[in-house]
Amino acid sequence: MTGHQAVPGPSGTDTPAVLARGLRKAYGRRTALDGLHLTVPHGTAFALLGTGSSGKTTALRVLAAHTPADGGRIRVAGYDPASDPRSLRAAAGLLSRAPAVDGRLTAEENLLLTPRLRRLPAPNARARAAGLIEQLGLTSAAAAPAATLPGDLRRRLALALLLAGEPEVALLDEPAEGLDAVGRRLVRGVVRDLAADGAAVVFTTCSPHEAVRLADRIGVLHRGRIVAEGTREELLRLVPGGHIRLHFATAADLATAAGLFRLHTAELDPTALSLQIPGDGSAGLVRAVLDVLDEARLVPRRLSVHSPGIEDVFTALTGGGPRPAPPAGRAVPGGRAAAGGEPRGGRWWRHSALPVMAAALLLLALFAQAGRRVLLGALPVIVLCAVPLLATQARAGPRHHRAAPSPGRTGPP
Repeated sequence: MTGHQAVPGPSGTDTPAVLARGLRKAYGRRTALDGLHLTVPHGTAFALLGTGSSGKTTALRVLAAHTPADGGRIRVAGYDPASDPRSLRAAAGLLSRAPAVDGRLTAEENLLLTPRLRRLPAPNARARAAGLIEQLGLTSAAAAPAATLPGDLRRRLALALLLAGEPEVALLDEPAEGLDAVGRRLVRGVVRDLAADGAAVVFTTCSPHEAVRLADRIGVLHRGRIVAEGTREELLRLVPGGHIRLHFATAADLATAAGLFRLHTAELDPTALSLQIPGDGSAGLVRAVLDVLDEARLVPRRLSVHSPGIEDVFTALTGGGPRPAPPAGRAVPGGRAAAGGEPRGGRWWRHSALPVMAAALLLLALFAQAGRRVLLGALPVIVLCAVPLLATQARAGPRHHRAAPSPGRTGPP
């Protein structure tokens, strides 16, 4: 966490640097963004934490006006990408995974070609380029063509190019990916400095540790939408599982300790001679447990504290762990109904209505032309054709009725 306080935007108001509402983007049948909501104030480092298919890169490209959205409302640095993409790109810098550098030029030459440095007097531009080269650890490679640099240094150079533009909003796609320990440390310093200077930083990562280390706030992105957002402490409160585990020397000590705590909340393990007491793992809980044991003159052989980590939160929210139960009293449809399917009776009627109507019209035509005698002769044929259809409907109806859960039922039918 950087701990920097968000500062008002350039206009002197509290308008967020990044505002997205209901952002949608699809590539054919694959939905990349599905109603994404995002608010990032100035002076804030915000992490989009998600798996490789969560829509992180698409979100950044849409915010940077590099990819058009299919729907939703966006304001980045006060600009709408649909009506003023050029101004938005000037105010928001995007660091993509593929470094956008000219391989024929040196690091210094790449930097001197950035629009902001080109507008400065030559001595000032060279001084600024030299400062960025030193800041990103590129001094030893400053005179070499960018194409000859290893991937780690090319990525650092791309970050230097972004900083040369002095962005109001920095959009960084996996900024520490592929970097060595020195490069990761430099990137972390850049993110903190940008936020401290009042810029908004939105970066993507698939590492919960990286998100916690760099971000003031974290948004967990899953299937194109943010499923949870907050500080590290706020996210940790979403997932239960903290506990204190006490280990005892003898079975008698374990039995005595079990009697001191309610067994419907504590878990007893006679084989390991341990007692697990659920809680948040805080110092207050540990102190309270030890006070109870002291009063009983009972000393555990070993004590361990477990608190849910950010990985547990990430796993639970993205489908790899236990998820919150649905609200009580709410029916959970089964079978195809949950996926938007229709009852079997509905399918029977949809497929059979047209033939039935055609047969009825044909009968009316025959009756009008040939009279009642022809109609009476055709009735047995009609009955023989209708009986199988009616039998199919009779079988499908009861099966569908049995498969549908009752509104107040939570168990299997």
